[in-house]
Amino acid sequence: MAENLQYYIDKLNKLNFKDMYEGNFFLTWEKTDDELAAVFTLADALRYLRSNNISTKIFDSGLGVSLFRDNSTRTRFSFASACNLLGLEVQDLDEGKSQIAHGETVRETANMISFMADVIGIRDDMYIGKGNAYMHTVVDAVTEGYREGVLEQKPTLVNLQCDIDHPTQCMADMAHIIHTFGGVEQLKGKKIAMSWAYSPSYGKPLSVPQGVIGLMTRFGMDVVLAHPEGYEVMPEVEDVDLKQAKKSGGSFSKTNSMAEAFKDADIVYPKSWAPFAAMEKRTKLYGDGDTEGIAKLEKELLAQNAEHKDWCCTEELMKTTKDGKALYLHCLPADINGVSCKDGEVEASVFDRYRVPLYKEASFKPYIIAAMIFLAKEKDPQAVLKALEEKAVKRHFE
Repeated sequence: MAENLQYYIDKLNKLNFKDMYEGNFFLTWEKTDDELAAVFTLADALRYLRSNNISTKIFDSGLGVSLFRDNSTRTRFSFASACNLLGLEVQDLDEGKSQIAHGETVRETANMISFMADVIGIRDDMYIGKGNAYMHTVVDAVTEGYREGVLEQKPTLVNLQCDIDHPTQCMADMAHIIHTFGGVEQLKGKKIAMSWAYSPSYGKPLSVPQGVIGLMTRFGMDVVLAHPEGYEVMPEVEDVDLKQAKKSGGSFSKTNSMAEAFKDADIVYPKSWAPFAAMEKRTKLYGDGDTEGIAKLEKELLAQNAEHKDWCCTEELMKTTKDGKALYLHCLPADINGVSCKDGEVEASVFDRYRVPLYKEASFKPYIIAAMIFLAKEKDPQAVLKALEEKAVKRHFE
């Protein structure tokens, strides 16, 4: 952490992120290098202020609305923490307690929850072709509501995980990497293995591996995607990765060998996910209401997974990484051998050794989300940061 706030303000002054004002955050690869750098820098600035007992509330009132269509611990609490850090109260939209079940449309719901909302955070990661599209529908609806005078402000949307990307998670992962290795400039040439790993469950979203390779290829790193045959990710994401790796001076490659991916890796990220083709099929079955087809697909995928129990982050594999000390990453919760399951993604001894670093990795997420909101709501964030420091309202009495 820097010795003073001016360090972060000076960094922001060198970046062009003006288009983030009044914008949204859908996918990391839709943002420029400067815009991503602004998020990392502002996240660190907010952490600096909080650690120095200075309030970072830029709102006196207002709502942060969250909608989680899938289970969540870290992201749910990180979004709530981020909103509270900036002065917003959080209201969770429970679709089961709303009028959505009675036929209320997405466009109607979006406006009804947004009368005093400054940000909407959505997790919708279960169905291919649905989640990101749903988020865009929400943004279109509130934009129309603001334009027509229904809403006094246009809420910013933050993607808390969709079917394509998990930007808040992967940005937190990258913030952890940057701090671990001593800066962005230290990442060129570093090898990161984004590897599939065995899980006794099926249907884990593709958005984490896609988000990781979609972000890490921006930093001149040698990114390796490893998975058994048949566990491919979205081809359009791979196309983005190849272009980004070429531009950044890094590389993007694929292998069907976990051992090959781990060899001499500086960073490893063993994480289970479902095959892209299977997730497409699953989406169609749910759309058709085919419960028998869904049960059959689940059985097939569990059997397919069971053929690859050797895809596990073991002590032996970790010894083959750079100096035997690669940074182990996971979005959590991990499937831990002998702890959360009999066989899973990682051996208990490996996980235990990295437990504290994993918690630190997760701790970046509230600040990343807060930075995304801050940049969308403040036209001159540098001036606002300076004003917060000069005002010096204590976050808590000492």
